[in-house]
Amino acid sequence: MQTTLSTLSSEWMDGSTILIFLFIFIFLADYLKNRRPFNFPPGPWALPLIGDVHRVHPSRIHSQLAEFAEKYGNIFSLRLFGGRIVRSTGGEKTERYGSCWEQRSLALSNGNPWKQQRRFALHTLRNFGIGKKSLEPSIQQESHYLAEAFAHHKGRNWEPFNAKTLIHNAVSNIICCLVFGERFEYTDKQYHAILKSFDNIMQLQGHFMVQVYNSFSWLMKWLPGTHQRIINEIKTVMDFVDMKVQEHKRNFDPSSLRDYIDCFLAEMGEKEDKESGFDMENLSVCTLDLLTAGTVTTTTTLHWGLLYMIYYPHIQEKVHAEISAVIGSSRDPSITDRENMPYTNAVIHEIQRMANIIPLNVVRVASKDTMVGNYTIPKGTIIMATLDSVLNDESMWETPHTFNPQHFLDQDGKFRKREAFLPFSAGKRVCLGEQLARMELFLFFTSLLQRFSFSMADGEQPSLDFQLGALRCPKPYRLRAMVR
Repeated sequence: MQTTLSTLSSEWMDGSTILIFLFIFIFLADYLKNRRPFNFPPGPWALPLIGDVHRVHPSRIHSQLAEFAEKYGNIFSLRLFGGRIVRSTGGEKTERYGSCWEQRSLALSNGNPWKQQRRFALHTLRNFGIGKKSLEPSIQQESHYLAEAFAHHKGRNWEPFNAKTLIHNAVSNIICCLVFGERFEYTDKQYHAILKSFDNIMQLQGHFMVQVYNSFSWLMKWLPGTHQRIINEIKTVMDFVDMKVQEHKRNFDPSSLRDYIDCFLAEMGEKEDKESGFDMENLSVCTLDLLTAGTVTTTTTLHWGLLYMIYYPHIQEKVHAEISAVIGSSRDPSITDRENMPYTNAVIHEIQRMANIIPLNVVRVASKDTMVGNYTIPKGTIIMATLDSVLNDESMWETPHTFNPQHFLDQDGKFRKREAFLPFSAGKRVCLGEQLARMELFLFFTSLLQRFSFSMADGEQPSLDFQLGALRCPKPYRLRAMVR
């Protein structure tokens, strides 16, 4: 009996020793891998393995970063997403940073594939009208469809409704025409399901479990949770894109190129070239990039815009007055009207500034060892040059936390540009669709304000509260659109 107990004790000690050794090894390996480099930006003391995940609340991370900046300075570091992140103000020159992601696509690729794909996308989209007046009629026509859809909701008592889905459909139809060669009716249930998947992907990325997945994907991919729902939603959208790509491949006519997909197939030719990114898999991924970037950002900005008009009715009245004076009610707004409408232009810019829909910007990775401020940033460090810090910079804006169109007007009431207005980011990776977004925002916004006066539903109080996922979005609200 004593021998048996001794044997069990010995086995227990052996097991305990192994377990203790394993934990010590893991913590030591974590320390050696993630120890703070020499002359690295300061930051909070990170815990082993989980880093600073416990400190960050995804629903208000942009506000927390501002709080960290007050304590550690405008350039500081955190351990998130499985590595060290350096946060700097958006005013730092983003040209210093590249992107070392191994993923393919327009947004996350690097080096020659990125150069090839960005150059090709810019050239192709310009050929189909981006940055040119030739695209204006398509946006004007879609504005008509959107206004008609709004008018259908008036009913007997000007019934209130949530306008987001209609705006989403309208905005997405512009980029769909460019990449798919077709638009989708507002009654198309299949496409509504795709738009809903886009919404879910954007919103769910603010969930804590998704942040954990970003840090421990090797483990979390086997476990249930919100991250699995996002993966399924992405698959739904990718299946839709793949279906459209295959349709184009079956009907491809090199003598009649209809859209981005056709042009990509023509560029690729008979043989795929994965080194430059011209292959079928990357075609689907790049198409999804364009569809996402060309839809959710402008939709969210317009959704904020109508909310601000409801919240500040005196500003809405001034926009109505300028539209009546410059455009009237008998013709469509045109992009050439913008220079004669400084107040409306200022309001749209202020909507973009205050909406601050991508407060964290798109993260980058240092492509080489570099200096930011007085700190050394090693190659491979994730860089977060936040736009929130610029769009709300108290040293750059007269009333940074107030919706104030005067930010973009001089003392004579003329429109003025502001150096700190960077909603599309800056540098070599500035938003690919900036010109398209600017045209859409002006034409959709003025078209809606030309036709309607917007107010909140009776008994409902307008709120500027937000929800933060992949984008900073207004919380769901209903509006009443009354024909002017």
